[in-house]
Amino acid sequence: MDSAVLFADVAGSTALYELLGDQRAFQLVESCLSTMSACTTEMHGRVVKTIGDAVMSVFGSADEAAAAAAEMQFRVNQLGTEPSVRLSLRIGFHWGPVVQRDGDVFGDTVNLASRLCDLASKGQIITDRSTALRLSGLYAPSLRTLFKVPVKGKEEEVQLIEILWHTAADEMTALVTRPGTGNAGAALLELEMGDTRAEMGPQRRKVTIGRDLETDFPVRNPNVSRAHAMIERRRDHFVLVDHSLNGSYVTFEGRPEMKVHREELTLVGQGVITFGQPADEALQALHYRCVQAWQAPA
Repeated sequence: MDSAVLFADVAGSTALYELLGDQRAFQLVESCLSTMSACTTEMHGRVVKTIGDAVMSVFGSADEAAAAAAEMQFRVNQLGTEPSVRLSLRIGFHWGPVVQRDGDVFGDTVNLASRLCDLASKGQIITDRSTALRLSGLYAPSLRTLFKVPVKGKEEEVQLIEILWHTAADEMTALVTRPGTGNAGAALLELEMGDTRAEMGPQRRKVTIGRDLETDFPVRNPNVSRAHAMIERRRDHFVLVDHSLNGSYVTFEGRPEMKVHREELTLVGQGVITFGQPADEALQALHYRCVQAWQAPA
């Protein structure tokens, strides 16, 4: 039989224990698991099992899995009560044939769903192209094509699709707050790596970085993943999204270097980003600068 298999994992749970202590962190993770289970049931799915700080669920349709995933992200995002704690999930799901036995499910569909969850960044919902094609038109505005990845056991690379679970809310906010006139300009991001330059803004909303020569900024380094990271424009902010094996290193001007590994970071001011290794070891570095484009009054 065919089912949508979904894996949802609490992002950064190890850091929670270090930040909050065992008791408080355990309570928060348990709340996350309970919330994910409740969302599964409400969307007509079934929780197969919990694995540490992750939930595995099955659904009768891709739409049900997508709805449950979006609801999980929304509700878990509201759970953190401390200002320093922002809870979110990494979610992946795939539609395909499964074998059921003693309440558990097995097969290639399960393996791919688990892999998609592993590839998701903090706060992301990831599926693949074949599953996205099974979604109703309701989800079309929220789908974003990412990149292809090799998957063990698959002859062809798998095309990743992200479901932007917060898109609708963001767009509504933008309509309410957008000024009608004025000389405030659109946010731009200037990027430079060696002889390669790019400018992000309203006309260019994403650039890719990796070892693959087809990325916008190829990096010749074995520590760098083929599809290592990307920078996205989200309204008037630029966000570095790392989905690599070894992480990215960001230095804001005048501040210490920080590592970003399978998570997101909003870029501010100007600075330097290296991929796969710290700046003092890297031969190639991406320099960025956030600027404001001038617009004449309407």
